[in-house]
Amino acid sequence: MRAREFWVTWKEKARKLKGDIYALYLAYRDPRVPWYAKIFTACLVAYAFSPVDLVPDFIPILGYLDDLIILPLGVTLALKMIPRAVMLECREKAQLALKNKPVNWWAGGVIVVFWLLIAAITVILIKNK
Repeated sequence: MRAREFWVTWKEKARKLKGDIYALYLAYRDPRVPWYAKIFTACLVAYAFSPVDLVPDFIPILGYLDDLIILPLGVTLALKMIPRAVMLECREKAQLALKNKPVNWWAGGVIVVFWLLIAAITVILIKNK
């Protein structure tokens, strides 16, 4: 039962982190946020949404450690730079947006097809060597 509680806690933290990152995206566009916080937050949000990591995810253990360390630390720093009232508003907006977010099956399909093509090309290149 202890392992189950551990995973439930991690899922809650991941969901909160996802909401915070979207709230930070909304906050960096707010005129009440200082310029240095905007720059830092924009870089953090770009890193979070980017498919490119400092250490690629396919590298065992290290690939996910950068996401487990960089993102939470970055969010913590960004939250300290942004005025509390702005973050409260942005968290509310993010919560509403994430609740009502549409599912885009076309975009998901395009991404799956892209990765399947990459895998097929890789297999063909390996066979032809």
